[in-house]
Amino acid sequence: MTRGARDDSGVARAAAPPARDHGPGAGPDAVPAGGQDAVPAAGRDTGPDTGQVAGPGSARRRDLRLSTQGLPDWLDPVVEAVRTVRPTQLSRFLPPEDGRGRQSAVLILFGRGPSGPELLLMERAGSLRSHPGQPSFPGGALDPEDGDPHTTGPLHAALREAEEETGLDPAGVQLFGVLPRLYIPVSEFVVTPVLGWWREPSPVGAVDPAETARVFTVPVSDLTDPANRATAVHPSGHLGPAFTVNDALVWGFTAGVIDRMLHFAGWERPWDRSRQVPLDWRA
Repeated sequence: MTRGARDDSGVARAAAPPARDHGPGAGPDAVPAGGQDAVPAAGRDTGPDTGQVAGPGSARRRDLRLSTQGLPDWLDPVVEAVRTVRPTQLSRFLPPEDGRGRQSAVLILFGRGPSGPELLLMERAGSLRSHPGQPSFPGGALDPEDGDPHTTGPLHAALREAEEETGLDPAGVQLFGVLPRLYIPVSEFVVTPVLGWWREPSPVGAVDPAETARVFTVPVSDLTDPANRATAVHPSGHLGPAFTVNDALVWGFTAGVIDRMLHFAGWERPWDRSRQVPLDWRA
């Protein structure tokens, strides 16, 4: 199991590192695609409410809110990027105007570990028929009980799915932002990326080994390291960003979102875009 760590260091911004179908985590066309700004107006809050929930499984039972109160300073560039980024800066693929698409959400969870700021990822089981072994953010389709997909539904879904897949305790997560809705044409998923701060870390691991091979954290410094950057080449000819970290190749939707976050947070470092990593036919 992987365990995060509480941030109590007050890191300055300059110290920041310059078997069911889960849908949003996979696919050759699964690259960031913006829709309209999905931040729920009713849930936006920068006051004392930390956005925490009251315990495991309680995300459904509380009116979740977004809050930037008390975040570590190194997350400031991410908060600003969330506030200012436009859908077209993320992708040319926008959610259909007629409302088609399956509503889903992923949790982009920032923590602080021994190597500094880090992100929580999971890896699909190698035995799965669809995208075996592919890393992704925790997440999945909205359930009816999650609520309105245009307001707080994605917040509930992101925490619920993360708890179901990784054993994460939602009580320790402070939700602080939501990116514009993204679209995955190949699967017709409309995905809302929900950003959180792992304020009170909890043990995590693969809840169902038949679906998830492992749950792990990746230091942001590894993601920004040019030696770990590459361009993934799908058999279809599709090209997209990729990261070679923690004995894993991160590509597709997840890599696309990470790539854009690093760029707009000002953490991206120049890397060799001609370095290519081929994907096999199962990708």
